[in-house]
Formats: sequence, C-alpha cells, structure tokens
Amino acid sequence: MKTKNKTRNSYDYDLAILGGGSAGYAAARTATDAGLKTVLIDGGSELGGLCILRGCMPSKALLYAAEVLHLARVAKTWGLKIPQAGFDFKAVMARKREMVEEFACYRRGQLTGGKFKLLRAQAGFVDGHTLALRQPPGSSPKSVTAKNFIVSTGSMPAPPPLPELRELGYLTSDEALSLSRLPRSLIVLGGGLVAVELAQFFCRFGVKVTVIQRSRHLLRECDEDVGATLEKVFRGEKIQLHTDTRLRGVFRKGREKGIVFESGARIKRVAAEEILVALGRVPATAGLGLENIGVQTENGRIVTNSSMQTAAPHVYAAGDCTGPHQIVHIAVEQGEIAAGNIIHPAKKRQIDYRLLCSVAFTDPQVAVAGLTEKEAKARQIAYLAASYLFNDHGKSIIMGVKHGFVKLLADPRSGEILGGACVGPAAGELIHEIIAAMRHHMTAGELAVMPHYHPTLAEIWTYPASELAEKIK
Repeated sequence: MKTKNKTRNSYDYDLAILGGGSAGYAAARTATDAGLKTVLIDGGSELGGLCILRGCMPSKALLYAAEVLHLARVAKTWGLKIPQAGFDFKAVMARKREMVEEFACYRRGQLTGGKFKLLRAQAGFVDGHTLALRQPPGSSPKSVTAKNFIVSTGSMPAPPPLPELRELGYLTSDEALSLSRLPRSLIVLGGGLVAVELAQFFCRFGVKVTVIQRSRHLLRECDEDVGATLEKVFRGEKIQLHTDTRLRGVFRKGREKGIVFESGARIKRVAAEEILVALGRVPATAGLGLENIGVQTENGRIVTNSSMQTAAPHVYAAGDCTGPHQIVHIAVEQGEIAAGNIIHPAKKRQIDYRLLCSVAFTDPQVAVAGLTEKEAKARQIAYLAASYLFNDHGKSIIMGVKHGFVKLLADPRSGEILGGACVGPAAGELIHEIIAAMRHHMTAGELAVMPHYHPTLAEIWTYPASELAEKIK
C-alpha cells in the first residue's frame, strides 16, 4: 500500500468520515467536540441514514398503527363495543411520511449545522490518505486528504436468493415501507426481524400473507421456544407459514408472481400479487476502493478489531458496513469508540457485545439480551434457565395477553445473570431491566428481591429470578 508522506498540517482534515447515518454522525460529533478538523462525506440521495429514512422510524410508525387497529378489532375482550375498525391506508402512510420528515429534518440540521464540514458526494480511496469525490459537474473539491478515516457507509437490502426474481420483480423493505396501495396478497421470503414485522403489519391491514423461511423456526438466531411462540400467534392470525424450506424457482400465474420451494421432501408452489424479499441487508462497501489501502473485507463486511480499527491502522469502521450486528445503538457506540480511539490512541476503548440486545416489534414483541440457550450450548457455557408465562401473570392477564413468556439465564455457580428473553407485551421496554442488571453484574437473587410495583409487567422478571435463586443456593 502506497500512501502520501505528509505531515499532519499538510492534510485537508484530521478526520474524514464516509457516511452520514447513525454511526457517522456519532463519530463526527465526538471528533469535533474534541477539536479535530473533521469532514463528513455522504453521497446518499437523502440525508438522515437508514434508521430514520427506511428503517426503524418508518417501520415502527406503521407497526404501531397496525397494533392500534388490532386492539380496536378485539375490543370485545374488555367488554368494549367498537362496531367497525377500519383504516385509510393513504392516511396511514401520510402520517408515516410526516413523522419521518420530522426526524429527518432534525438530523439534517445536525449534519449541516455542526462544527464539521459536510460534503455531498460519493467517495473512494485513491491511496491511504486521499479520497476521490464524485460530485455533480462544477462542484468542488474533487478530492480530500485526511490523516485518519472512519468508514460508516451503512448497508443495502440483500440481493434476491434466486436470480430469476430480478426479472419477475420483487419488493425490498425499502419499497414495502413506501407503498401507495396495499397488495391483495404477499409472499414474504425470510424469517428475521424485518420479515416478521412486515408480515404481521400487512396481515393486519388485510393482505393475505405467506411466509417462506429457510430455517426450522422464525427468528433463527433466537431460541426455538421464542420462534415457536411467534409462529403460533402468526398462524392464529391466518398467516401461512412454511419453515425448513429450500427455494427452487419462480413462476408467473396471470398477474401473480410465484415461488417454487421444497418443504418436507415435497415441492410446493405459492403465488401472490407481490413478493417481499426480506433476507436482511449487506454492507454497502462496493466502490470504496478499500482494496487500494489494505483494508480487509469478508463478504463485503469491513473487518475490524474490538477497537473498530481496520488492517490499515489509520482507518476505522463503524455501523452496518462492519457489523457484526446491524443495530442502531451498536452503530452509535461503534462510531463513538472509533472517533474516541483516533482522539486518544494511547487509551483505546474496546466494544463489548456482552450486553447485545435485539427486538422484533411484532405482537407479541420479542426481545433478547445477552446470552441465549442456543449460544450457550454452542459455546459450551454452563448455565441455568428459568421461565414464566405471561398468561399466568397479573398485569398481563388484565391486558388479555394469551401468549408469551420471560426467560432468564444465570451462571450456575455465582448466580450472575447471563441473558434474558421476553416474548410478550412491551418486550422491547421490559428487556432493558435485564440489560441494566447485566450491566452491573447482578445475580438472579438480587433481581428477585429488587422491589417491583404491583401490578406491573416488569414484576414478571422476579418469578424466574426467584426460581433460579433457589436452584443456586
């Protein structure tokens, strides 16, 4: 790798950041607060990042609308009479757009009104300290030099699993969140977070939904009891589920699009008006010229150490382009750590995924933090587990909850909480009690005796905690 031999003062900037999403903005804010001369370069069609524009905020706005609609439809559970619960899909989408614009406007203000320089351009490495900028004709500058770099270019929808889908036509999550009208029927390929959230959203808005999942259960990264609970709910809502499958091909049937797949040694065919490919996202690193500067990648993902540093010592990476977990709060932490380590190279911080959590905003919600049973067995980590059902818990009975549970994992010797799972109401909120407990290395016994107001959803954690504390005595 050849780099220009320059002193610090001969570079245009102390730090250049590629990508203005959650990780990039966090890094730019951290660097400028410490006095580094910083430039943030973003070549996207819109400023704001995935979370605001095409991820967290638009999807959760739509999912909450679906939840309210569902509650109105089952109001008789509580003796309420709502003659007819309908919807105006255009109005639902309009509200979503208004909310996204509000969030995006705020982020644009942060990006354009910050102490750092913002350049709107595509960029790629020419050498270790130089970026070539691809901008509209007449724009300037054409290149930027910097002493250090942080790559935070995010991700893009994964390509279709069958090449024939490109000709047949399909939706990604980006298009699904911006539809002007609902399809009559929909095939969802995938069973991860995005797939399950959108499958239930469309089902609750009257779309006939079929989910085709390669693994044996939905949410394959979670324990099987988690996925199995969600599957029971989905089938109760008339979502057609096909798990443990292998895709074989596509076909067209009149105006409908179809998928051919293998399930249980049988070949099956399913057709629908639209197909949603919800198989996750892949790093957006193509065209960056990383190969020109010695930065290593694996399947497009930028390889870093725990300090977010790449094989090129002056180049760091953060966010979805490096992973391994494409989660907003992780991206922010990675961006802050990368910038902090450039600022203080002698006192480097390292990222710790011990408190990793993930949430599916389905109904019931699914939230997992720390160690799962599946991971513990794979890594041969000793543990004890205890669960408690929501349909045997006071506050959730009041709410009419029929499905779900909480589960705790603890060290069999010390009793320290190693992980937790929640499938039930407000799981995305409830899981933070376990994250806080793990952050401070609490034991199951300590959680069991911690005061909890009654009746609340949060007190359900005390039941598996008490069971574990008895086993560990």
